[in-house]
Amino acid sequence: MTIIIDTAPLVCLADRADPRRNAVRRILSTTREALIIPAPVTAEVDHFLRTRFPPVAAKSFLVDLTAGRFGVECLSPPEYAMVVHLNERYASLQPGLADLSLVVLAQRFHTLRLLTFDERDFRVIRPLQGGRFTILPADSSA
Repeated sequence: MTIIIDTAPLVCLADRADPRRNAVRRILSTTREALIIPAPVTAEVDHFLRTRFPPVAAKSFLVDLTAGRFGVECLSPPEYAMVVHLNERYASLQPGLADLSLVVLAQRFHTLRLLTFDERDFRVIRPLQGGRFTILPADSSA
């Protein structure tokens, strides 16, 4: 199986005061599932780490990417078309490219598992393949 990863859980790893940090670390360190970050999410993570934390935080993220700790996936032109469709369908949520890339890659990787803190959006947005997303760490027992 695969877990598709959103921005906030990766950013929280740099914040020792974030109460969700240990849950994210536990998921990342114990899972045997593939860990996939959409390319648009990597840009957001880099931006937030560089603007909110000391330079070592962004460097650590780049080292993790270089070491292959996470797979980074780009969207194809037809997948960007899916993003356009989803953006129209869920316009009231104003989800944005990074969030919608999670939905598209979840379909590509045949998974419903997302590592995200964004329950507001991902409890409403439906997977393209049907069903409902399992939102980690909120649904950790799932």
